[in-house]
Amino acid sequence: MAGVATYTIAGRQIGGHYLAMGWLATLFGGAYYAASGPKKPASAVATPPINASSSDEADFIKKFLEEQDKKH
Repeated sequence: MAGVATYTIAGRQIGGHYLAMGWLATLFGGAYYAASGPKKPASAVATPPINASSSDEADFIKKFLEEQDKKH
């Protein structure tokens, strides 16, 4: 029966099977990370448009909504 192939890396003897497992973990981990895509922020909630009859009313609604967000 043959022994395990070893390689000297940074002054230590490393078995070839450990190198293979590390390489495969890096390959599949990188593929998973790349395929996961960007994450959407949880705070980006779409709000309906404000249909105010005047700019004062729109400012009041915006200010009220900001105050409510701070409370919760």
